[in-house]
Amino acid sequence: MLRHLLALFALVLLTAAPLGVAAQGTLLPPEPDRSATGGAQTLEDIMRRQAGIKVDDSFRRENIGGDAVNAPGMGPLGGASDPDLWRALRYNEADVRASTINPNGKVLIQDGGMWWLTFRQGPLATYGGWLLLGTIGVLAVFFLLRGRIKIDGGKTGSTVLRFKWIERFAHWTLAGSFLLLGFTGLFTLFGRKYLVPLLGHDFNAALLHYSKLIHNNVSWAFMLALIMVFVMWVWHNIPDRTDITWFAQAGGIIGKKHPPAKKFNAGQKIIFWSVILLGASVSVSGLSLLFPFDMPLFAHTFSVLNDWGVPGWFGMDTFPVELAPQEEMQFAQLWHAIVAFLLMAVIIGHIYIGTIGMEGAYDAMGSGQVDENWAHQHHSIWYEKVKEREAAEGHGSARKSATPAE
Repeated sequence: MLRHLLALFALVLLTAAPLGVAAQGTLLPPEPDRSATGGAQTLEDIMRRQAGIKVDDSFRRENIGGDAVNAPGMGPLGGASDPDLWRALRYNEADVRASTINPNGKVLIQDGGMWWLTFRQGPLATYGGWLLLGTIGVLAVFFLLRGRIKIDGGKTGSTVLRFKWIERFAHWTLAGSFLLLGFTGLFTLFGRKYLVPLLGHDFNAALLHYSKLIHNNVSWAFMLALIMVFVMWVWHNIPDRTDITWFAQAGGIIGKKHPPAKKFNAGQKIIFWSVILLGASVSVSGLSLLFPFDMPLFAHTFSVLNDWGVPGWFGMDTFPVELAPQEEMQFAQLWHAIVAFLLMAVIIGHIYIGTIGMEGAYDAMGSGQVDENWAHQHHSIWYEKVKEREAAEGHGSARKSATPAE
């Protein structure tokens, strides 16, 4: 199941990223005549690459010069010129010796990463930033129009237990770790562009150094809390018929009606499953980044999508399935950031409704106790069951304490 979810997520990533994949059925121009250049690249080759058209570069890949050992008297490079040497490095054909035992450390040039850098600095930062700002803007407008959702009849002063301490512990561990991960991730993405001009290179370098340490280590608390929240609340978040009524009445947010709900209403269920699914996805891609080259995700995912014929649905060529280890990391990093942006937008909405958006909502995760009027207004089915259980327990206690008449 998780593998299929990753496959679907990868499809979204590919449709958004400028991979330069030509549409199926598109007639490609013929290969240029290189006889005039002695087999070297031509202006047509350069123009084709700039247009995103695949170029057969075997004529360059195979032209990496001679061997210095077999060409004495020609200097330290022997029969290889500087361009030949750089081509050999680019196509991973050079004899490279590295101190690291990881064979991937011998890759000195990976020009395929330019599209990743362009996408990261351009669409990812631009659309991701606008998503967060847009979410805040929409909530601000909604607050101005709707105002705070008040408790009908005011507070009674009597409370019921909404969440136990272990539930609140898991929630705040998840929330606190996610805030740290979110801010450190944003510093990493936007620091060079916005913080360096304001605070200088030294400050940004120190900030990113500690951000990386925090991000890599706090991630374990996030994943642990995510599992705890899932185990404790999954059974309360299975959709049922009451959710239809909740949606039909807009959850009581618009208008004055307050639909009946169990422990979690339909809106909270959307938040729950968004956090679980997006949180699981960002955790898997994060593990791939924490252990680079050990958890490749996308080559197999693309293979599955190709087998399903998904690229053809969008008029695209098949997705690449032979990915270099560095390309796997680039896809993982972009997917990690995209999912994180979506999750941050969801959490911003959750923070709004749990603080200034609704009176009495924060108490549920603050002290764990909520006012009875609030409970009856927003979770009437759950509240009635709680009162029935309290009445039954009180009746049982009274029977035990009663003494027979003499």
